[in-house]
Amino acid sequence: MKLRKRQIRDYFFLFLGVLLIGISSKNIYSPMNLIIGGVSGVSIILNHLIGMPLWLSNTVINIPLFLIGGRVKGWRFIRRTFFATMLLSLLLWLIPDVPIIPKQDLFLSSIFGGIIMGIGSGLIFLAEATSGGTDLLAAIIQKYLRHYTLPQVMQFLDAIIVLWGLQIFGVEHALYAIVSIYVFTRVSDGILEGMHFAKAAYIISAKSKEIAERIQKDMERGVTGIPSHGLYSGASFEMLYCVLSRREITKLKDLVHEIDERAFLIIADVREVLGEGFNTYKE
Repeated sequence: MKLRKRQIRDYFFLFLGVLLIGISSKNIYSPMNLIIGGVSGVSIILNHLIGMPLWLSNTVINIPLFLIGGRVKGWRFIRRTFFATMLLSLLLWLIPDVPIIPKQDLFLSSIFGGIIMGIGSGLIFLAEATSGGTDLLAAIIQKYLRHYTLPQVMQFLDAIIVLWGLQIFGVEHALYAIVSIYVFTRVSDGILEGMHFAKAAYIISAKSKEIAERIQKDMERGVTGIPSHGLYSGASFEMLYCVLSRREITKLKDLVHEIDERAFLIIADVREVLGEGFNTYKE
């Protein structure tokens, strides 16, 4: 049942993400000739040069990438990506060809296009897939360059396509495309990393044992005791270390304050936590 709920969630994210990418590509970027990279950027250029429809170029370009991606990332990953790519081609065919940004407003197009595209790509990556194209190529490259995030790899690939767009549409369009890429990357990164943020709490108290017991009992979270020594006071004590989800921080603060009003509590952001009670490690 839990697995089925996860699959339903993933495919909902896929559909919503692909829809947002389709809208941004056909109704924002294409009418304004903004090339932010990706297969959508290549498709816009081909549409301008030879009149090839966006949905057709999206389908044709992805075929060799599927064959490579299947061997590198696994066919489960490619299965979802294939679904997303075919859905995107279908939506690019069905979505009315109506601009949603006032004509020639490149600034608004770059900002809102980046936001919509970034949300869409982030949702698709959360569903463990891509919309194909350079998304898929970036996922293949990131398999070997794991110290880079997917959006960062995509940014490099997109830069190459933007330079091609510069040759076709000129400097002004290219500069606004760079603005849109920045917005897109920030939004996509925020969705990918924001879903995994947690909080780390450091607690210094004369009642550390009681606090640790309450955290384990009431919050069902593990606590680590770290032997410490205060250089100012000269006292030795046990500092507690605990990692929690963001929604649990308020409860922790109330719990600590209830036991020891003089407790010293430090709360820090944690970008990602892997292990029991949080996220599982994925190869």
